[in-house]
Amino acid sequence: MRWLVLLLAVAACARSAPAPVEVFRDGQVPIYSNAGFDPATLAGTWTQVATFGAACAPGALTFASGRVDGSLCLNGQARRISGPFGITGPSRILPMGEGEPWWILWIDYDRRSMAIGTPSGTLGFVLDRTGAIPPDRMKAAADIFDWNGYDTGRLRPL
Repeated sequence: MRWLVLLLAVAACARSAPAPVEVFRDGQVPIYSNAGFDPATLAGTWTQVATFGAACAPGALTFASGRVDGSLCLNGQARRISGPFGITGPSRILPMGEGEPWWILWIDYDRRSMAIGTPSGTLGFVLDRTGAIPPDRMKAAADIFDWNGYDTGRLRPL
């Protein structure tokens, strides 16, 4: 009988163990958000053109009046993002339901493409207004991720 109780206890522990969280950046490297960013420039629809980790169907986000609606491919899974977002610092937004702020690491001069990541490094992605990011801007986004400690070998175009 004791072995049955022990077996059931082990089985219960095995089921409740959380899945490991994938991390894409070296947490020892400082991370910087784009201090000169104006949140009003987010307005409109942005198509996801790259993500870290396993690829899936690209998503898109629409920003309007302090809200964000859409879905993203994050770590190989489509994830719905919908609701208000708060501003937590310079170029740092916290969409409702997200565990930590998204840092806008880079946005190009004409506000056509941007790279977003988190200090924990559990997510990172590239958005573009047209969905057809040119190679020079994709390289710039990858370089910014690299500078912020991300493993750019794990950045996947979508």
